[in-house]
Parts: sequence; structure tokens; C-alpha cells
Amino acid sequence: MELLVPNRLSTLGHPRRLAVFRLLMRRYPDRVPATELAQALELKPNTLSTYVNALMQAGLVTQERVGTSLRYAIDMGAAQQTLDYLVNDCCRGRPEICAQMDASPVTNESTGGSKYNVLFICTGNSARSIFAESILQDIAGKHFVAHSAGTKPRSELNPFALEVLQKKGHDVSRLRAKNIAEFQGPDAPALDFVFTVCDQAANEECPAWQGQTVSAHWGLPDPVKVEGTDAEKSLAFHQTYGALHNRMTCFAALPIASLDRISLQKAVDDIGQSHIEG
Repeated sequence: MELLVPNRLSTLGHPRRLAVFRLLMRRYPDRVPATELAQALELKPNTLSTYVNALMQAGLVTQERVGTSLRYAIDMGAAQQTLDYLVNDCCRGRPEICAQMDASPVTNESTGGSKYNVLFICTGNSARSIFAESILQDIAGKHFVAHSAGTKPRSELNPFALEVLQKKGHDVSRLRAKNIAEFQGPDAPALDFVFTVCDQAANEECPAWQGQTVSAHWGLPDPVKVEGTDAEKSLAFHQTYGALHNRMTCFAALPIASLDRISLQKAVDDIGQSHIEG
């Protein structure tokens, strides 16, 4: 371990290798295609290959071949092992220094202890994140305050998305596309959970959330990109709604108050990995 940690820290000391690591961490537990990594980070394929090979040699990243595509993911065990070594070493005899890294339960003090603030993010904030906001607010509004935003929000919500929400009985009058900046200022609500529901938003670098926000990636295909007849497009939106409804149901059922932070993080990661069809 003493030899592994310096090598890993040295590897992460390179800004561009660190950028690859951070993107994969945001997408965890997804396996991200090399082409998507290169595009998101604006890297040439051979340059990306050099960076991921260094991360793999350090044991921080794993590789998998799917057909002709190479896909990469964080080795969370190695990453956690490295962090644990640093924390245990720096806190030896001084546990109060690292108190903020403990496994205490998530609290909802930001809303007076009554509800948890949850933000769903996608690029356009016109369909998937709007679905998630509406569903969670309606099925578990007693326990959550749901929000949504986009990294590059569209001026209007998608008409197919609005049609689905109305057919499902949701009130769409209060919905609007919002920029993520609304949730990053001093007057923004303190967020307990942040979920990205599209890969593009997860690939983008966002400022760190204040406090000990629990975050996860719940990526789903974009129904807006489906081509075909109006009936085929509508079906894609209904399927996306159904998948998100099932995920919201699982999330709302979590015993958040009784789970420590590590167990809760695993639970929300597992929900993101579940391929639940609507």
C-alpha cells in the first residue's frame, strides 16, 4: 500500500489525467466508451489512450472491450483504498480533523428537518429531469422537495414530455426550464441529493455542491433524439417516464434517516444501475 499510494497520487497529479478520473467518477458506476471520453474532454484518441493507460497502471481505472469499443470505469475499491490510507494516516491520533468524512446519516436540516431537497440535472431540462421532478414531487412530496435544471436549458419544455405528464395527471403549470446556476448561488436551497439523468450533463464539469450532498448518475437515453412517427416518439417518452417513475418509487422507499452515508450512496448507485423498464 505504501508504494501504491504515492504512484496513484503522482498519476492524479497530472491535470488532464485527473480530468479523466473525475469524469469517470461522476459517471460511476457506468463504463464510458473511449470515444465519449475523448469527445467530452476534447482530447485526441491517442492522447486519451495515454492518460487512461497511466490510470490503469496505477490501478485506478479498469478497461472492458464491448465489440469494437473500449469502455472505462473507476475501480472504486482502489480509489476508496487510496482515500482510506490518506484519511487514516492524516487523522492518526486526531480524529476530529476528518470528522466531516465520517459515515453519519444524511440530515435534512436545510428544510427544517421535514423534507429533503433533491435536484435532477440533464442538459436541456426539457424532458427527463422534468419527468423526475414531477414524479418525485407527486409521489413523495411529504418527504422531498424536487427540483430540476439544465446545464444548457432549452427555452421551452418538450411538447411530448408535457403531453405525457398531463396524461399521467401531473400539474404542468408550474414547470419551466431552469439553468443550473439557479441552484449554485448564495440564495439557492441547500441540496441533499443531486442526480444527473443524462450522460452529457454528467460529463460536464460542475462546481462542487456545498455541504455533504449525496450525488449519483441515473443516466437514461434521450427520448428527444428518437426519430420516426409521432406515435413512435410518444412511445419513447412514455417509456422514459415509466423507467423514471420506477426509479423514483425505489428512491422514495429508501429508509434514508436510518442509513449511514456509505450505505445510502450504494443504494442510490444501485438504483441508477437498475435497468427498470416502464
